[in-house]
Amino acid sequence: MGTCRGTAEDAWRWVLDQVCHDDSGVWIPQFPGGELGVRYREGMYAGVGGLAHVLAEIRLSREWTAREQELADAVVARVQGSIGVTTDATFFNGLVSAISVLTALGAPGAGTAVTRLLELSTPDGWPQEFLEPPRYLPGARVHDVAVGTAGVLLGAVWAHRHDVEGADELARTAAGVLLAEREQAESGANWRWVPERFTTNDWHSPNFSHGVAGVAAAFALAGAEFGRPDLVEAAAEGAEHLVALADTGDGGFRVRRRVPVVDPDPFSYGWCHGPTGTSLLWPALRHAGITEVAGADVAEWHRRCLHSVRVSGLPERKYPGFWDNDGRCCGTAGVGDVLLDAGQHTDFALHLADVVVERAIPDGSGVCWRFIEHRNDDPLLPPGIGWMQGAAGIAGFLFHADRVERGDLRSVPRMDTWWA
Repeated sequence: MGTCRGTAEDAWRWVLDQVCHDDSGVWIPQFPGGELGVRYREGMYAGVGGLAHVLAEIRLSREWTAREQELADAVVARVQGSIGVTTDATFFNGLVSAISVLTALGAPGAGTAVTRLLELSTPDGWPQEFLEPPRYLPGARVHDVAVGTAGVLLGAVWAHRHDVEGADELARTAAGVLLAEREQAESGANWRWVPERFTTNDWHSPNFSHGVAGVAAAFALAGAEFGRPDLVEAAAEGAEHLVALADTGDGGFRVRRRVPVVDPDPFSYGWCHGPTGTSLLWPALRHAGITEVAGADVAEWHRRCLHSVRVSGLPERKYPGFWDNDGRCCGTAGVGDVLLDAGQHTDFALHLADVVVERAIPDGSGVCWRFIEHRNDDPLLPPGIGWMQGAAGIAGFLFHADRVERGDLRSVPRMDTWWA
């Protein structure tokens, strides 16, 4: 068994040992011995929903065990049971997450989640419970991929691709909200994660998870899926604005985490706020038939994003705060998986897998990883369990890397990467 595969199996065994059951069903804590809020337990960020994506990776590598089949059935039951009562519409923890989890496991229920999203919709988006004064005003809405309307639009596209009833109506609803929230920028169009009228912040985050890069990608994919040239045009206008914000020196492409705030270390390189996630915009545009943005081929902008990642210095921990994370959201596993999906810099992606293997920490019957928060008095964080910031997501990356090492170039299609 190869090093990546062996470590993936060890990490997955460690995750399975953390799985809990109670009267509400199956769940996992955020870290061993810890808790996870009830509203997050079905989600794919840190909850059991994320385990569906590891199971999908495993299914391309080997048959499930009886224990894994039981886990899959328990996850489906928990997620299906939550749909009728949740008011969370987000990509990672709510109804959009439910669409992703259930389709990953080939289970019914995505149509119920689509119906519930339509029931909860309002003329300006979906209510959010986590936005509080004084930073945000009452009734604030969010329009990004991670927790907002663009995530709902991605969910509608994915549901439509799985022949889920109501997906086209959900897409019309979400797209209409986003089109109405367009902000004119000198070089194109912009979408903030929270519209200006709802916040006292004077900055916004332009990259994939919380900004115009993700919104433009969602527009491009929806435009192609539903035959909507107006959405494709909106995607192109968002991409034009993003190019105007970018640092394109040394042949790369990177956009500050926050605009216009300037800080001593303004760039990230991961899925959330860096060129790794933002690289997903360019194949989305090509999928929609757009070949050129701001005078350059979209393939060139894609190449530049990946170049910035490669020359950034990761995965070396060059100084406190730089690359203290090996997870999917903001760390090594997320970068490596996007590179494997892209089929570019595969050698570097496999090097990242080797580094992740080296950083694995033996624990009980398996292995885990501990990230660093350099601003804490005790900077070493407890080992995470879930998909986006824990051993489950890292295991998924290592299963993928093992397949590539063996010449199997298949990727698991997921809601946030299928087009890449």
